[in-house]
Amino acid sequence: MHEMSLTEKIYRLVLTEAKAHGAERVTKITISIGELSGVAADSVEFYFRMLAKGTMAQDAILEFNRVSARLFCIYCEKEFNKVARDFFCPDCGNLGRLTAKGQECTIESIEVD
Repeated sequence: MHEMSLTEKIYRLVLTEAKAHGAERVTKITISIGELSGVAADSVEFYFRMLAKGTMAQDAILEFNRVSARLFCIYCEKEFNKVARDFFCPDCGNLGRLTAKGQECTIESIEVD
């Protein structure tokens, strides 16, 4: 249920930025969601539609970009993409450590008219 509070923050930020730039309406919002963030895009979409009804953002297209998780091997000192349910380094087989990549949820862009 954390998507509701997250979506409220996204919504407020989008409206604040749109108004600050003199926009009449928000046409598109691009959001990056890391695969390990625990954020469900369909829930964000649902809550956003609820919040934006009757506002300058009600018809905005929400585009979601999925960000793959990156891990770091302390033995090889290399970063690598996480695959499926595997956290092991493809070179040496040791357990990789999580990096910030793949845990984020960020607004990439806001398009307005």
